[in-house]
Amino acid sequence: MLNFTEEIKNEIINTPITSKKCAVCMLSAFIRTSGSVISRDGIYGFEIVTENERTAEFFSDMCENIFGLGLTVSGAKFDLLSGRDKLVFECLGKNSENFLKESGIIGEDKDGKYLIFGINSSVADGEETMISYVKGAFLGGGSCTLPSENTYSRTGYHFEIVFFNKNVAGDFCDILAEFEVLSKLVSRKDSAVVYVKSKEVISDILNLMSCSRSLEKLNRVAEIKDRQNNANRVLNCSVSNIDKTVMASVKQVQAIEIISQTIGLKSLDKPVFDVAMCRLADKNASMRELSDRLNISKSCLNHRMRKILEIAQSLQD
Repeated sequence: MLNFTEEIKNEIINTPITSKKCAVCMLSAFIRTSGSVISRDGIYGFEIVTENERTAEFFSDMCENIFGLGLTVSGAKFDLLSGRDKLVFECLGKNSENFLKESGIIGEDKDGKYLIFGINSSVADGEETMISYVKGAFLGGGSCTLPSENTYSRTGYHFEIVFFNKNVAGDFCDILAEFEVLSKLVSRKDSAVVYVKSKEVISDILNLMSCSRSLEKLNRVAEIKDRQNNANRVLNCSVSNIDKTVMASVKQVQAIEIISQTIGLKSLDKPVFDVAMCRLADKNASMRELSDRLNISKSCLNHRMRKILEIAQSLQD
């Protein structure tokens, strides 16, 4: 069974790419999150790592059909966190170097080639290309978790994308901000993580990436959790009220016992005496139940009960 992250990635993969420039943004973002730039004999290329076969196939087809690039499997790495093997793909040659320049990952001047630490604004320069960059970044370094639908869980809503470079991550936050999506950036070991924890913001991101099925699942889980939270709040409120009723009853019984052991209950006025006896007859009854049994209003009962508490307090002073 697919987890929520895999469901989102499959939706992205199944969405048609509308232009070559959008493909450039997707592959560029994928390299920034799950790959690296490599060089041999002065020729630049890139390496990408993924454990998802469908994602590997998606970008392999993109490289070949759109950019004329050939990806070759150069090895495998065992990932300790996931406990799964990750395939390593390599693309090296003049064409791959040209792509890295086109995608704003490397530049060249009179002193030679250099890495660009940031997202080139000429690459993701419009709404469609920026959305494609978000999609590619999620395919490479993204994950999203939801709270369990039917059981209690400490895990809440969490969406994140991991980048290898903090400058790129900061520029990515600016891209999200263009769509009024406010994210947070934190360093984690050798990585920079862009994340959000609000279900409303995660909903906006899923909508941005056109992941309608995943968005429906998020809304369904959120509706279930909201119902559960409301039920828990009602229960907690009820428990709290029961606790207050019990505490009030204990204090009232203690006051009545103090009067009984000192001046005697017969010393009380008849209305107050009746209240004291009614309370002793049922120590667990609520004030509403006592007022009904005595056929008096609740405010009248409260007044007579306060009288009992005051008498008991004066006997202790």
